[in-house]
Amino acid sequence: MGLSFIFKKLALVAVTLTLAATSVAAQTQPGCESSCGNISIPYPFGTGDGCNISSNFFITCNTTFNPPKAFLTTSNIEILDISLDGYLRISESIGYDCYNEVGRTLYCDIWLQLSKFPISHTRNKFTAIGCDTYAHVKDYLGDTYSTGCLTFCDNITNVVKGSCSGIGCCQTAIPKGVRSYHVTFDSSNNHSNVLSFNPCSYGFVAEDGAYNFSISDLYDENFSDKEFPMILDWTIGNQTCAEAKMDQENYACKENSDCIDPENGPGYLCKCLDGFQGNPYLSQGCQDINECDTLKPCNGTCNNAPGSYNCSCPDGFEGDGLRNGTGCSPKVVMLHRQSFSIAVVALGIGVGVLFSLLCLSWVYMGLRQRKLTAEKSENLQQNGGMLMREQLPKRAEMLTT
Repeated sequence: MGLSFIFKKLALVAVTLTLAATSVAAQTQPGCESSCGNISIPYPFGTGDGCNISSNFFITCNTTFNPPKAFLTTSNIEILDISLDGYLRISESIGYDCYNEVGRTLYCDIWLQLSKFPISHTRNKFTAIGCDTYAHVKDYLGDTYSTGCLTFCDNITNVVKGSCSGIGCCQTAIPKGVRSYHVTFDSSNNHSNVLSFNPCSYGFVAEDGAYNFSISDLYDENFSDKEFPMILDWTIGNQTCAEAKMDQENYACKENSDCIDPENGPGYLCKCLDGFQGNPYLSQGCQDINECDTLKPCNGTCNNAPGSYNCSCPDGFEGDGLRNGTGCSPKVVMLHRQSFSIAVVALGIGVGVLFSLLCLSWVYMGLRQRKLTAEKSENLQQNGGMLMREQLPKRAEMLTT
């Protein structure tokens, strides 16, 4: 392994570390904690005064846990992940309804109430598990929405692993824009016909794809202790982008970023422009991406520019310079083509000139032949006349004698 290769690897590592450090530094306000335990906390969220954009974005970092855990505002809602794409991943417990031969033994309805951030209707599903189960989810604050799942199975052999189509497991969507729910349960026969393999019903709202149904969940005594991730949508304020841009003093999107009206509003989000990355809610948070280093898009010379890049070919070459384009090719190839074209044109001209000369020669020879014929005719007439004048007297004398 050569020294040049080692130096190149070290340079690449240095660049990577620099980019990583810049990315981390651009996520929070100066002087603010950038993480809580294993959870990164980017602005507009924060853990202290001046670290979050408003009280709704305050994060409580509880250091009594090892590692520390992050909670939304002052609630007991544990945060698993914060994304600048406009969502929070939180941890949520499940509700259950259990029976034995006598009757109901355990019952835990579950509820959630949020002051600001709605439950994502595109990233979550309501799931019910059981073989004599009716799980109902409705608005905790009223009756603005209500839905549920009904699932039955008489025998465990009827249940299909991984299927939530109503036999042992059922799933349904969450309405748009809701900020609370209350999960309750009911059973037709108190599980009396299925106690041997399914003593409990379960219900929970979870991130779509986070739960994969297993037949053993029907009789797992510890399933009620499980928690699943759930997605909350978040936005800035209650204004649309058009309204927010008119209030520049409080407008959250900084330089090299743009405003987005999300589907699950009200409020707006910010996003770095194409060619930039980082935190669009911080001043100078969106940094230019050096595509020449990260993408290596050029077959020729790469020139980075703010928000973009361009490729060029060295002297003596031509093309777009792109690795996935025409690249760079020697101009000599084109010169050969041009020489060939010139030779073809010259040949054509030569043939044309030769043909013209032949035609002129034919015309000249024709005209000369006509002239010679005329001269011969003229000579014949002249010489023939003189001969006749000489012969006429002689012929007259012969006649008289």
